[in-house]
Amino acid sequence: MKKRKLWLPAAFILFAVILNITGRVCRPFTDFYVTYIFPLWAATYGRVTGTFPFSVGEWMLYLAVVMSFVLAFGGAVYGTFRKKLPDKWKRIYKKYAFFYYWIFGIVCVIMTLNCFLLYQSSPISERYQIGAGQGREYGISEITLVRDYVVEQANALSVTFDRDEKGYLVYPASFTDEAKAQMQRLGEKFDVLSGYYPDPKGLAISGFYSQQYIMGYYFPFSMEANYNRQMYLTNIPVTMCHELSHLKGFIREDEANFIGYLACVDSGDPLFRYSAYLSVIGYLDRDFFRAVGEDSEVYLSHPVINDLVVEDRKFLTQETWEKVEDNAVLKTETVKQAADAFLDTTLTLNGVEDGRISYSRVVDLLLQYYDGILY
Repeated sequence: MKKRKLWLPAAFILFAVILNITGRVCRPFTDFYVTYIFPLWAATYGRVTGTFPFSVGEWMLYLAVVMSFVLAFGGAVYGTFRKKLPDKWKRIYKKYAFFYYWIFGIVCVIMTLNCFLLYQSSPISERYQIGAGQGREYGISEITLVRDYVVEQANALSVTFDRDEKGYLVYPASFTDEAKAQMQRLGEKFDVLSGYYPDPKGLAISGFYSQQYIMGYYFPFSMEANYNRQMYLTNIPVTMCHELSHLKGFIREDEANFIGYLACVDSGDPLFRYSAYLSVIGYLDRDFFRAVGEDSEVYLSHPVINDLVVEDRKFLTQETWEKVEDNAVLKTETVKQAADAFLDTTLTLNGVEDGRISYSRVVDLLLQYYDGILY
């Protein structure tokens, strides 16, 4: 293999490294990229992958696993039986390894452009005016008002839906068009959210993602927003909007949670509004309980989350969980621990030091948003 050819994939990897370093040391560069360059990928490449009725990224991921297994297995065979292998098989393995090397270099660039760089951009609260307050701090009175408001809205909506004999919501409507419409409406407030959106796609093999407690997935290498088809109905609208926000450069999970909430909470569809309230009620309730010093008497003097809301916050129904466990290859506990460790590591490496806990920072954004509305 010529050295010149070996350096070509290395150039891709080096380019990805330089981009990552530049993004970390020069925020104006990443802000310009996220605002003006990144949206082009969804509007072009995203349109292509969006024409497929299935998640291209999901199958790319499975292909990558198979390719990595073949590389590792072939490497073990090559290393063990190198002297005995025919020259033909040696050449085949070397060509395959070089091909894998090429793919790896390209993936490094794509992941940098469509994911890693986005973490280095300015937070949404610095890029846009959120609420009437300017840099003020919020305390127990504000979190109480927001928490009580969300609880009251969720309680009121919970009794308006049709339910089956098990108490599960019955709602036959499709959510795709409304999710895209609400995101485009939100583009009037946050200009970067305007423009084209592909259809959110259900994951084909949702069981494995259910074991990880994953509601949705953004695939940077296919520019697709995906959601877990096995989820309970109330999770789907806000998850669709959450994942679509990643396609517009909002990669931080607290910001995607916030945008998903805003997109759904003003919808004319009551299930979208209900989905919005359910998506943040747990974060708000937990922070409120901590704010009152975990005083049960004070806590119970405020609106209590009713039983229907508690039930509707489920991730999967009991029947779905049973199917997931019956079809599982690995134990859910093992899969969940591995997924949590991977996610924490990924977030930390991209500058999100508190890892998965960062999801709950949506409360800070909600306190800013309701400044001028509730207080």
